[in-house]
Amino acid sequence: MVNYGTEWANVNLNDAQPAFLNADKAKAEFAKAKESLQAEGVTFPIHLDMPVDQTAKLDVQQASSFKQTVEETLGSDNIVIDVIQLSPDEKDNATFFANTAEQKDYDIDISGWSGDFSDPKTYLDLLDPESGSQLKNLGLTPGKDNDVKEKIDLSTYKKLLDVAENEVENTQARYEKFAEVQAWLTDSALFLPVQSGGANPIFRKTVPFTGAFSFVGHKGDADNYKYVELQKEPVTAKQYQELYEKWQKEKTESNKKAQEDLANHIQ
Repeated sequence: MVNYGTEWANVNLNDAQPAFLNADKAKAEFAKAKESLQAEGVTFPIHLDMPVDQTAKLDVQQASSFKQTVEETLGSDNIVIDVIQLSPDEKDNATFFANTAEQKDYDIDISGWSGDFSDPKTYLDLLDPESGSQLKNLGLTPGKDNDVKEKIDLSTYKKLLDVAENEVENTQARYEKFAEVQAWLTDSALFLPVQSGGANPIFRKTVPFTGAFSFVGHKGDADNYKYVELQKEPVTAKQYQELYEKWQKEKTESNKKAQEDLANHIQ
């Protein structure tokens, strides 16, 4: 990330860390953007529409929190988040069910994506300028709007994406190349990470890490009981940590062996 600017220095990108919430860095970057926009004749404040389902209390609170954070950090004289509360049908028709970029008449929408398969491609293909399924959420159409795509430099994104996709022999090298794609996307701020899954206290008598595991698909579901072992006493934090470390070691070894087997298979 530091290759994209000094603002990424000392940013903790580990899971469950507020990597993208830094008021001082945000103010500094916004000051540069404001100067550039004013030179082009843009006037402030800039209003950004953010639709939300008015019956979903958590979504309304989340949108209100987002508005408060942005306006308090950058100043409501610069940016105003207009939270537009709609009925469930109106919200869905304006966002999820809208079929074309033209129908998506909003500026900000909080949504998510679950991977279809266990490879970074399933996430980063979303903004492929030629076929990306999420382009319309940015007001763009696959294979069209090339002038706008060029302005936001999606051609660079496409080049990085193609290089990563073409690495099919070495999984580690493939992931590192996809990490470069992700770094470009994060720096571009076309998508803004605003959520991080938290931790919950759990009472369990199932032995940790005995069941099947997967980040995607049914093997990762909590209601998949294949291979799961039971024990008489509840799992303690100490036992969980010990089993986690054991599982991590075994997983590293098995992944290494799988990579070696793959190399032999390709040859």
